Amino acid sequence: MSKMIAPVRWLLALSILMLGWTAGALAQTSQPVCAQEAREQAQRLLDFHVGGDDRIFIEPDVVEKAPLRNPANPKQQFQVLEVRGMILKGQYRMRLIYYRLEDSCVLMGQEILEHASL
Repeated sequence: MSKMIAPVRWLLALSILMLGWTAGALAQTSQPVCAQEAREQAQRLLDFHVGGDDRIFIEPDVVEKAPLRNPANPKQQFQVLEVRGMILKGQYRMRLIYYRLEDSCVLMGQEILEHASL
């Protein structure tokens, strides 16, 4: 009977390990709320900044940064999402600031910064 228990324990341990890997992979691929809106807005912002060009590339990853307090109401916070993009050799960091209103993402501000060594 102990010979039967050993494979069961091995399968149980393997299952638990695989669940841990799956959970880790899902955590890495999950995107913050408003990520899709942030990518679309980053595309528009970079297009506006460089004067329109069809060679703009927006990276798919959206990183949530520390929230900002609403200067008009300190009890409220804004979500800050960082998106990176490029055009030719120019690299840009864009931060898009959203307020979550129920199921909506309300754009409250945006910044763009070109990475350059001057």
